Amino acid sequence: MRQYEFRFRAWGGRREGAGRRPAPGRRRVTHRPRPPLAVHAPAHVTLRRAARLPSLRDGALFPAVRDALAGASTDAFRVLHWSVQADHVHLVVEADRGAFVRGCQGLAIRVAKAVNRTLRRRGAVWGDRYHARSLTTPRAVRNALVYVLANWKKHQPGARGVDPRSSGRWFDGWRISIPRPAGAAGVAVARTWLARVGWRRHGLVDVREVPRRAP
Repeated sequence: MRQYEFRFRAWGGRREGAGRRPAPGRRRVTHRPRPPLAVHAPAHVTLRRAARLPSLRDGALFPAVRDALAGASTDAFRVLHWSVQADHVHLVVEADRGAFVRGCQGLAIRVAKAVNRTLRRRGAVWGDRYHARSLTTPRAVRNALVYVLANWKKHQPGARGVDPRSSGRWFDGWRISIPRPAGAAGVAVARTWLARVGWRRHGLVDVREVPRRAP
């Protein structure tokens, strides 16, 4: 007698091409486990606003975002610098061991609540997970500082000087003297060597510098 082989159709498991197609536009942040960030180094963090919300730089909305960022620092998680663009926020932060993820999540929640309170609405404020990258060399830190503080020049051709929607007025690394705003500083003091001293090996920042690419 001849023996036949039966093949069973598989309905589960991983298949090539399966799953929801990505939406058009900017690529979303992956939901794979994040690699650990270096404790001795600051990080560049980006948060992107959800669609159909007004510009975060708008007159009524920006002060709420600014105050939320200023209040997000703790002893273990420190916001060193930031800039607020129309649909995203750039930050340079540093954190003690185990405090980075909680600090970023707490910051995102704090800013989202401030935005919703100002707009008298409910719902998501961020359109994606935050993106983070360790800055483990002096050059990388300097590039990130320029990218964050001068980011408005990418979006507003002809922009000059220090972005009023950034922490640039508290930045002490400009080549020229910049008057500081009155009152408490809107940023925390850096503790890592890279953020305090190391990046300066490559020179102070000129207010005319323009970010060329994401660090």
